[in-house]
Amino acid sequence: MGMILLMLMCSLFVGCKRREVRLTTEVIADRKQVAVLQATDVNTLISDSGIVRYKIQAATWQVFDKADTPHWEFPNGIYLERFDVNLQPNATIEADYAYYDELAQRWLLRGNVKAINLDGEKFETPLLFWDQKSEAVYSDSSIVITRESSIIKGVGFRSNQSMTQYTILRPTGVFPIKE
Repeated sequence: MGMILLMLMCSLFVGCKRREVRLTTEVIADRKQVAVLQATDVNTLISDSGIVRYKIQAATWQVFDKADTPHWEFPNGIYLERFDVNLQPNATIEADYAYYDELAQRWLLRGNVKAINLDGEKFETPLLFWDQKSEAVYSDSSIVITRESSIIKGVGFRSNQSMTQYTILRPTGVFPIKE
């Protein structure tokens, strides 16, 4: 019996080899460059102080909360509706790409930007900024505004955030004049 116990113990020691385990931190990415959230096929409502303010639809939404400038990115485009206090849309905007700076509360929309205001006027530009703090929408790029009875073209514009009061900075084209 003692011999069997000795052989069993020897086989256990032979079977247990010491293995060296290496841990590396190479796979840990810089949190400033990695999205804390990445969502696909997004359809969501955003509220402020308990009131629904926006509806966002996007193929991809990335949130970079640890970046030097915390921001959201919508690399595959965005569709946004802004609601008034009665939950009525008072502006829609869509673009091929969007970037939202959380600290500045400013949106950058780029590529085939299209917006429609309450008056049914359609705005088209390659680049648009929306500053939520100052409640202003602006661009220094070309702009085409299609109204019921006219089309206005120009370079650069400034507007309130519902895009109902605006100024074209350098208008071009033919302008109808009522007599």
